Amino acid sequence: MSDGAAAAKSSDSLLLRAQALGKNYYDGDREVRVLRDLEFQAGVGELIAIVGQSGTGKSTLLHVLGSLDTPSTGKVFFDGHDLFAADSSALAEFRNRNLGFVFQFHYLLADFTAIENVMMPGMIARMGDRENRARAAEMLALVGLGDKLDRRPGELSGGEQQRVAVARAVVMRPRLVLADEPTGNLDPHTADEVHQLFTMLNRELGITLVVATHNDRLTQVMSRRLRLRDGRLFEEGIH
Repeated sequence: MSDGAAAAKSSDSLLLRAQALGKNYYDGDREVRVLRDLEFQAGVGELIAIVGQSGTGKSTLLHVLGSLDTPSTGKVFFDGHDLFAADSSALAEFRNRNLGFVFQFHYLLADFTAIENVMMPGMIARMGDRENRARAAEMLALVGLGDKLDRRPGELSGGEQQRVAVARAVVMRPRLVLADEPTGNLDPHTADEVHQLFTMLNRELGITLVVATHNDRLTQVMSRRLRLRDGRLFEEGIH
């Protein structure tokens, strides 16, 4: 078993890279080191699973890779650009146009319909309403909800709600999607449907996907599996 950085990518195929990444928190006067000198690379179009015990820092890692949180040390490069060299406004625009996020909880807005929820990233980007609505409808159809555009979250099953969340994450055609335990609240059958959805989106849209998960079945459809342990990533085979 080797360090996760061992799977080197050529510069033209490398999308995301973390270099000597560290993240520390303070519990009173006690320093807690969550990530330490972590190395990570994701190539264009890769499907990567990050596994590890609860509390090892998987969510923290995704938040730093997605610029939702700042590293204590080290750098994160996206397409060769140092993310944290940008100011907060530029980072917000970058996230809106280049990244999609899927979480364990779908975080849909209860008073809005499925299509309105999916239109939110386009609204933030000030996209025209006609184009935004057409894109949202296209993505909902792609995830199998083309007949439920006007349903509110309370009128959808848990799996359907997560599909809306996935459609929202990819509506801007991001190059990278980060997913944190996306099937954690789903039954096994529905979780398998979400797994298939991710691989379909990777195939159809060419999206690079990095997923933090405890679900062994999900890791089976990924091209790489990395284990987070003691603040670092280690490559594991897919069995």
